[in-house]
Amino acid sequence: MLRSGCTRTLAVVLRRRPDVSRWSSSPASSSHHPNAPLDLDPAFQALLRDVEMSLKSQFEHSGRNVPRELELFPQDPDATVDYLTSTELDAQDDGLGHRERRKSPAALFGSQRIGSVVLPLEMQTSIGRMVAGSDKPTLHQDAKRLFMDDSGPQPEWQPSYDVKYKSGKEAGKHSLRDATAFATVALPSHYSAIYAVLDHVKQRLGPEWQVRRVIDWGAATGSALWASGHAFQRDVDENARPDMTNMQMAESSLESYLGIDKREGLVRIGKRLIRDIEMGNLEVSWQKAFHDDNAVEREGGSQVMALSAFLLSSLPTSSERRALVKEMWDSGAEVMVLIDHDFEAVAEARAQFLKLGRAELDDPSTSHLSVRGSHVVAPCPHDGACPLYQPGGSKLVCSFSQRLQRPEFVRKTKHSGTGHEDMDYSYVVIRRGPRPSRATTKVGRLGDVGKRELAKQAEASIPLAHLSIDGEHPEFSEAPPGDDATEGDAVSQGSGQEETALSPSDLTAALRHEAYSWPRLVFPPLKRSGHIILDGCTAEGQIMRMTIPKSQGKQPFYDARKSEWGDLFPHEPKNKPQVRSQSTRSGHTPSAGQDIGKRRRKGPGSSKASYSELSEEIKEKRRDQRRARRMAEE
Repeated sequence: MLRSGCTRTLAVVLRRRPDVSRWSSSPASSSHHPNAPLDLDPAFQALLRDVEMSLKSQFEHSGRNVPRELELFPQDPDATVDYLTSTELDAQDDGLGHRERRKSPAALFGSQRIGSVVLPLEMQTSIGRMVAGSDKPTLHQDAKRLFMDDSGPQPEWQPSYDVKYKSGKEAGKHSLRDATAFATVALPSHYSAIYAVLDHVKQRLGPEWQVRRVIDWGAATGSALWASGHAFQRDVDENARPDMTNMQMAESSLESYLGIDKREGLVRIGKRLIRDIEMGNLEVSWQKAFHDDNAVEREGGSQVMALSAFLLSSLPTSSERRALVKEMWDSGAEVMVLIDHDFEAVAEARAQFLKLGRAELDDPSTSHLSVRGSHVVAPCPHDGACPLYQPGGSKLVCSFSQRLQRPEFVRKTKHSGTGHEDMDYSYVVIRRGPRPSRATTKVGRLGDVGKRELAKQAEASIPLAHLSIDGEHPEFSEAPPGDDATEGDAVSQGSGQEETALSPSDLTAALRHEAYSWPRLVFPPLKRSGHIILDGCTAEGQIMRMTIPKSQGKQPFYDARKSEWGDLFPHEPKNKPQVRSQSTRSGHTPSAGQDIGKRRRKGPGSSKASYSELSEEIKEKRRDQRRARRMAEE
């Protein structure tokens, strides 16, 4: 109260100061001294001194109430890391934004797919040289005649090749022209799918799987020759993604390739494409049929791969398809790879391969063989019946998609300005021998996202240390004993402890074993803000819907949010997954919540679900949302 009164008195004095000077100063002194001292009354001077002392004490008192910076006591040598500006924090988070660091090692292992296949330069040069020597308008018309599907509302390019002529003479007339169009349009897309499958099989089977010989049914113009030669290269780092542009056939680790195809025109173009290519130690031969002397002994089949790509569905009868599968089995190759456009044909071949393996186990005459039986390496995590396959009526298919960067000759032949295309395919990889036992370990479930979450939890669990004002209480000693838990100790606890003790090679080997039982995402994930819905084919032989909510943890939620169609997903859901089923009766729809996938149709007369189109629609929708957010921020 006294302070406020003094303040008001000082204000009055300051307002009346000119008057005081006018009263107490003489005219003479003011004329000779511009800033002459005031001759004030002694009582008034005492009042001014009291007001000055009161204001000075008020300023000192308010200065002591200003909060001062607190620091952790004793001094933390890393304290400067915590004092970052908002820009520095954003930059630090961007540095951790790499997919390989933020995802858990297990999720990264399950999602190592090729984003976009680029044709190697030597392959582009060889095909481009052939295209340059052909008649361009005729090539375009042949490509449209063979691969353009105009039955729908919009014409679409289809990579399947199933042309039939009225007579052998007419077929011979068009054979070279058809083969040239095939090599220009279908060969690049077939190459991308075969290379993607072989790259995935290499990852799953590990560096111990060495391929020296390839037997290829339906070799055509050599799409599998190019893909296998580029997939199996010498002196390649297992953990690094090779540069596809500079791959060369001369660097292939393959020693022998046998192409089997009776379509003479396709084979002639295939031989022409490799005529000027340096093949290194790779010996290439072509035959019209598979002979008994081409088979290898079972003990020597570990380095032999039997392969058939995009031939199965072109065979007119089921007996011919079964004969092809039987030939691949009798070849003696340890690993058999089958790729095709038709899911039902692949599913039937898968069942036949597994049946042959079971029959071999039951046959006493094969007991002397070192490796008996068979199991599925990919894409299925089980050896049971396919849950999506319904003979003659499969509305849903187990298929995958691979993107290809179109080279210049493809764009010009198709008269298209689009720089990429997506190749849809189904496949199965069979290996001789029993299926590996289910892993009991769970390693590699912690990435940078999970480590940061554990670090925050560990920091929150540390007892509050002594806080002091800087410069005061220097006599305080260290924190009480028993409370010296560190962030590193917290991170090493729980799920992250076992992988810290493993070397990178041991961790990869453990993940390779665990992946045999991980669910395979057979449909595009449904991504929401609070949860992610995943439909996967599980080790139980069923399609199950798994929901990964945010409450399950930041690392599982992040891995689920970054997952894509075709990935192996390592995290178990928080809640019990729901078994999905599809109708076994014509015209019957399962009850709500029990149907599989998303029933999106391509056209009025189509009954097949196009998951590649649905995946693209989901990605486009997310891009539009991000674009809208950026525009709103600007």
